[in-house]
Amino acid sequence: MGLDRSEIAKRAAAKAALDLVRDGMRLGLGTGSTAKWFVDLLGERARAEGLDLTCVATSLRTARQAESAGLKVVTLDEAGWLDLTVDGADEFDPDLNLIKGGGGALLQEKIVATASDRMVVIADQSKQVEHLGAFPLPVEIVTFGWETTKAIVEETLEDMDVAGTLTTLRMDGDEPFVTDCGNFIIDCRLKRIGDADELAAQLNAIPGVVETGLFIDICDRVIVGYEDGGVEVLEIDDEEEDEDDFV
Repeated sequence: MGLDRSEIAKRAAAKAALDLVRDGMRLGLGTGSTAKWFVDLLGERARAEGLDLTCVATSLRTARQAESAGLKVVTLDEAGWLDLTVDGADEFDPDLNLIKGGGGALLQEKIVATASDRMVVIADQSKQVEHLGAFPLPVEIVTFGWETTKAIVEETLEDMDVAGTLTTLRMDGDEPFVTDCGNFIIDCRLKRIGDADELAAQLNAIPGVVETGLFIDICDRVIVGYEDGGVEVLEIDDEEEDEDDFV
């Protein structure tokens, strides 16, 4: 059975991102359904071409997948600064600001992305929005006093430029979902975010909040995959692609 159209789009974006990979690179590997395609394709290319790559995974499941694909996986501290991180997104806007964390790895994803020369997002066209917020914003919080932290988050949202304030604790069956770092996630159904910078600043100022899924001014490029297998490359500065980026 062939791939459905959404998977064709995800695979197309992931395949295009492979053209950014060079021998000897230190790479950050994202988490999620589109990033999974990239890891599989990267492993195939590394084996076929004998590439010497050092990879840092943003989740335990990505680490397991990468190792199974034959890629060398180390910690971020072992790798040091990274050349490139390739990851997915739950939403991206015209300024390439993102909502991430649907897969529960937002904290490690943000740490890895900000420790990279470049962050490139791969996504299908359904993730492109005019304004962030339709996808619930994940907020990672410590488990101690989580109900109090959740209540303070809700109070903070009342004063923010958002269209909704409903928050829910993310569950894994009958138990709270626990991140790789041992934290909980609350999902904020904001519908529309007017000022992402201010929202991120106010939420991050709350004791008990570890990090939010707002990635502001972190992404350098988005590769959008389409259901016909085509791709489009978006950059904030609209500069022409370097000739050696896509060959």
